[in-house]
Amino acid sequence: MAAYTTIDDPSAYFKVQLYTGNGSANHAITFDDTDTDMQPDFVWIKNRDATDSHCVFDAVRGATKVLHADTTAAEATDADTLDSFTSDGFQVDADVKVNTNTEDYVAWSWKESATAGFDIVSYTGNGTDDTDISHSLSAVPHVMIVKNRETVEHWAVYHHKVSSDPETDFLKLNLNSAVGDDVNKWSDEAPTSSVFTVGSSTYTNEDGVGMIAYLFSEKQGFSKFGSYTGNGNADGPFIYTGFRPAFVMIKCATRAGTDIWTMYDNKREGYNVDNDALSADTNAAERTSDDIDILSNGFKCRNSVTDVNPSGETAVYIAFAEAPFVNSSGVPCNAR
Repeated sequence: MAAYTTIDDPSAYFKVQLYTGNGSANHAITFDDTDTDMQPDFVWIKNRDATDSHCVFDAVRGATKVLHADTTAAEATDADTLDSFTSDGFQVDADVKVNTNTEDYVAWSWKESATAGFDIVSYTGNGTDDTDISHSLSAVPHVMIVKNRETVEHWAVYHHKVSSDPETDFLKLNLNSAVGDDVNKWSDEAPTSSVFTVGSSTYTNEDGVGMIAYLFSEKQGFSKFGSYTGNGNADGPFIYTGFRPAFVMIKCATRAGTDIWTMYDNKREGYNVDNDALSADTNAAERTSDDIDILSNGFKCRNSVTDVNPSGETAVYIAFAEAPFVNSSGVPCNAR
């Protein structure tokens, strides 16, 4: 398996930023740990200390337009949340979900780029089966996260490893439910390097309604969207990604209705085995966990928690790099 990458500096396209709120307007958050500036196009913020909803922003819909990953709520305009994307960060105002005084936050931020395999697509639904939506990845999407912007509706997630027939299956980002079977989400059509296809579902294609889609394509040494089978014990499976992860989100796909979307990164605690966890489908505050080790070339499950290591069940994951296992010059990275 080749370990080389075309992206030697993942921080040019993805960053994890911790910050402490000050409760005031115009609180500028500057990415503080890399040499490469990045103006983000997609920012996902969670209050680590309180039961506040996850806040999702992107440059296509525009600053102040907020969606909540853990709810079905339609898009809201709130000038008191994220009010701008800056040349190396973003700015928030005083809303408690993004800037309570003295409370701790994490922000995961991506730059839209075909090079890094990330595209943001805004479209208007037509309610018609087998509708093709153009994208700009110039590669096949492996993960698609779609939200109806105007209607109270679930988030629909396509993951190419969720089953042997992912074009008929979907997960809900805002729920802990197992994979569902519905040809109306993706019209039983695999995405291509130029389009993805939606069916008649109101999740992905409500007639006359604005939709937003976040599309990801795997890039060697930078991103990996795979699956594994859990073994339910402390010596859990090792998952090779080809990089030292900066971010990992895991969902048990096949257990019915009990397993949350669990999110880890290289900053919260930032050492093995204590990698603190947040849940994409709940507003819960951060919990201390010993679920995974983050390694130089992937991650390893370290306990029997069923959200991450369900015995005999399939889990899917979404991971982005801090550093490639081997860079384009053949130089290996270290474990942290």
